[in-house]
Amino acid sequence: MPVKDWLAAMVVIIAWGLNFVVIKQGLTEIPPLLLGALRFSLVAIPAVFFIKRPALPWRTIILYGATISLGQFVFLFTAMYVGMPAGLASLVLQAQAFFTVLMAALFLGERVRPHNVIGIAIGVLGLAFIAQGATPGSVPVLGLVLTLLAALSWAAGNIVTKGTGSIDMLALVVWGALVPPLPFFLLSWIFEGPARIQASLNDVTYVGVLAVFYLAIVATIVGYVLWGRLLSNHPASKVAPLSLLVPVVGLLSSAWFLNERLEPVQWLGGVVVMLGLTINVFGLQVWKRWRPAS
Repeated sequence: MPVKDWLAAMVVIIAWGLNFVVIKQGLTEIPPLLLGALRFSLVAIPAVFFIKRPALPWRTIILYGATISLGQFVFLFTAMYVGMPAGLASLVLQAQAFFTVLMAALFLGERVRPHNVIGIAIGVLGLAFIAQGATPGSVPVLGLVLTLLAALSWAAGNIVTKGTGSIDMLALVVWGALVPPLPFFLLSWIFEGPARIQASLNDVTYVGVLAVFYLAIVATIVGYVLWGRLLSNHPASKVAPLSLLVPVVGLLSSAWFLNERLEPVQWLGGVVVMLGLTINVFGLQVWKRWRPAS
């Protein structure tokens, strides 16, 4: 890739890695469901008035918004609100890669190869190590479960995206963002209550405002536009593995900015999960190179 594309990739990796620290800060002032409503309202409005709707049926746009936007962030924001550490959330969320492989096999008939099975098995072992160290003071089990549900929702959105073929990702992200705000606001009204919504909006400081803008503009619009262009201009085999650096930035930034500390067994689990992800991404290339030599 040319230098400008490497720089674009680094912008996305850093933006998405810092995303988890920003979410944690935003949740100190804005409850999770209201935060989701504000985020996607800002993504969609006023962009939908300037960006043409993607050439897709409304059913596909709604499915995309309901899975990769609404479902993923209802669970992720709530998980981090109940105590899931930002750095670990960035890592566990990458379980979407495993879920995507399994769902593609189930719904699209794609083949699950031996390296996928090995990678998934190792990833599950890593998650077991993380759960082993889960305590109220480090990683609540509820937070871990909710983050895995967020990963499952992301994977479902990936399956929807795979069925769209070659499409303008910016248009899909913007128009898909029309789906989450109303359900988010309704859920916030039911579970967080009108009094808390009003209090949050009245008492919000620059921290909450900047968090919403970062999540909407930097993490969502800038991140997805640059990532979509990279995937359009280069083979997915070169671009997709770069996402493995996102949890690295997430873990380092959460330790630096939030002073998060994990138990040794959880760090071990994180390394094992990363190993499983690496095998899942690179396993086929290694197998093809090794097989002729053998």
